[in-house]
Amino acid sequence: MSEPASLSFPEPEAPRAAPRSRSALLKRLADVVCLPTSRINAFERSMTADLLVEMLRDANVGERERVARRLATLVEIPGVLARLLMRDELPVARALLVEAERLSDADLIACLYQSTTDHRRLIAKRRGVNEVVADALIDMGETAVIETLLRNELVKFSHQGVENIVAITRDAQYLIPLLLRRPELRPSHAYVMFWWADAEARKTILQRFAVSREILQDAVGDVFALASAEGWQDPLSRKALQFIERRQRNRAAIAKSPYGSLDEAVAAGETGITREIAEEISYLSGLKPMTGAKIFTDPGGEPLAILCKATGLPRACVRQLWRGLRRQEVDDSGQTDQALERVLTVYDTIAVDRAQTVLRYWNWSLTSALTPALLKAIREGDEAAVDEYSAPQRAAMLALSRDFGR
Repeated sequence: MSEPASLSFPEPEAPRAAPRSRSALLKRLADVVCLPTSRINAFERSMTADLLVEMLRDANVGERERVARRLATLVEIPGVLARLLMRDELPVARALLVEAERLSDADLIACLYQSTTDHRRLIAKRRGVNEVVADALIDMGETAVIETLLRNELVKFSHQGVENIVAITRDAQYLIPLLLRRPELRPSHAYVMFWWADAEARKTILQRFAVSREILQDAVGDVFALASAEGWQDPLSRKALQFIERRQRNRAAIAKSPYGSLDEAVAAGETGITREIAEEISYLSGLKPMTGAKIFTDPGGEPLAILCKATGLPRACVRQLWRGLRRQEVDDSGQTDQALERVLTVYDTIAVDRAQTVLRYWNWSLTSALTPALLKAIREGDEAAVDEYSAPQRAAMLALSRDFGR
């Protein structure tokens, strides 16, 4: 039996070089589009741009890139050309997205919604990205793009944009150090993000945002007497003054408590902090039980130091609470456990007034206006409904949504 003849395939044809006439025509049309207004009117420029678009649809990548680089120098690129080339392959799009200084917000937003993550990262690298474009990029929820935005010092973030990034950091904690460097970050954002930040980020938050309330106390000192004379009837002023006042412990709660003082309640919890003791410590500290629960269940432990310092408890009470929560006090070598040492350092380094600011901000942001609708949204993790709520409500939703789902 004879062997079959070997199969033969035709050699692939080498790509044909683009006709010189086409390259020349593309260049001339681009030159016409780039003429100054003294030599071409708007209708002539628009007509030329339409013709150029039709040719570019079938041109090769190299030709499209050359045209894009030529157009990138224009102060105002015809919209039909900008939209086509910005969504093109990266070598073509990069010429405009990186080099073109003047691109409209509308064209950039249209591009980011109709292109790839790589295109959106190029937009995020642009000089002077404004709030509108930044918000649109953040709404896409791509952490690589958000990281690029945060690294771009010339980006401008809106309050809502920063808040949306704060929510995203819960699942992308590596973004937290970048966000902490941004001047747009506010205490309301930082104190919520504290709950899922690591130890180093928490240290930064406390150093930067644990501010004194002295200027507020001086400004409204006489208002306390007015509110007291009115029997504290106005809930709005009462809540604000509770945030500002110097006293942290709740004297009214002490009168109703089975313990003679906050110190006694902490001592009672040293053998084991029950739910009842935790709630009693919260009440005596001027906190809502929900805030107290968040403090006692926090895995890092730094909130315990804030609680003790803000309420005037001695350093030993940090250890008592630590022991009552059944946490490790010493390591295998007999030295103070690293986590406890870190918490004690927080106690030693933060001032009483600043600790009170942090504690009261937590209490306000985690428990203020917890309406049935908000509780329902928290339980369902309905973060999409966040715009319906006030700033403290949004803070509560971010910090507690997963706790309620457990």
